[in-house]
Amino acid sequence: MKKPIIGINSGRVIKHETAYSHSVIESLSNDYVESVIKAGGIPIVLPIVSDEESVRRQVELLDGVLLSGGIDINPLLYNEEPSPKLGYIYPDKDDFDVLIAKIACELKKPILAICRGHQILNVAFGGTLYQDLSDMEGCYIKHQQQTKDGAATHTVDIIEDSILHSILGNSVISNSFHHQAIKNLASGFKVTAYSKDKVIEGIEKCNEDFVVGVQFHPEIMTVYNDKKMLKLFEAFINASKK
Repeated sequence: MKKPIIGINSGRVIKHETAYSHSVIESLSNDYVESVIKAGGIPIVLPIVSDEESVRRQVELLDGVLLSGGIDINPLLYNEEPSPKLGYIYPDKDDFDVLIAKIACELKKPILAICRGHQILNVAFGGTLYQDLSDMEGCYIKHQQQTKDGAATHTVDIIEDSILHSILGNSVISNSFHHQAIKNLASGFKVTAYSKDKVIEGIEKCNEDFVVGVQFHPEIMTVYNDKKMLKLFEAFINASKK
């Protein structure tokens, strides 16, 4: 069987200025690429484009979609004005990522959505976010860890009868690199995991084979040889072979 082609959305993080050019740079952590390869897939990085026809053609060529992490999401997409606590946003990237999520679901492509990607998946289908976790009542865990990348710092409890539970079991110790989180869940989704302070750490689209979002970063732990997190990528790749 051929290895599945996995599209990974690129990030937009910096403007590069030299004597020769002034251009926006698109980039992606190599951890996503390496995790897809380790799990048996072939990664392709998707450049940010603005028209729906091009996005649709990108997704049609793929066997699965990995929605990567990154910076904050434009709150206007979920009908809120920007909070003073909001970080950097790139609205054109947000629009691109939302289109990818919608088209991938329409075309029944498996999706693994990580951190910002998990939030994008929720926003794309009508959900909302906490623009900063300080706005969430009862949030007491440090979700912006300052330990090394491969370290796991807090517990994630996983709900039974979910795709995530079938892969990872009752709980995992995860890393954590976010200051935003899902507030109101999109229609047609269910929560599959929580931190101890009830931050939503996992979601999945109901009645789909594999549309899974996680707030933590399994790709970082996978490149540090975490076998449990590799299983999540392997399940995604296996779903993308169908």
